[in-house]
Amino acid sequence: MEWKLFADLAEVAGGKRIAVDAGPGDTVGEALEALLASRPALEDRLLDESGGLEDHINLLRNGSNVFTQEEGLDTELGDGDELALFPPVSGGSGRR
Repeated sequence: MEWKLFADLAEVAGGKRIAVDAGPGDTVGEALEALLASRPALEDRLLDESGGLEDHINLLRNGSNVFTQEEGLDTELGDGDELALFPPVSGGSGRR
């Protein structure tokens, strides 16, 4: 299984694509644990004080937000799933 990381998350992890030991039948939560085990520097960026995923982090499986469209971290992975983590998007055109 491979995670796609965007913006500063990729910088902290040292890459935009990180392979982890997770696959079909595992959960998104287990894949996230595998990611954090291989890239512990991400913990400060992704987890809140209680060890849960920060509210502002978007976690997608095949383009769907697992918290609003699926079973959250209990979402079961299927063959060929794509997982992605996005930090909050900040905008602005730079115009005044």
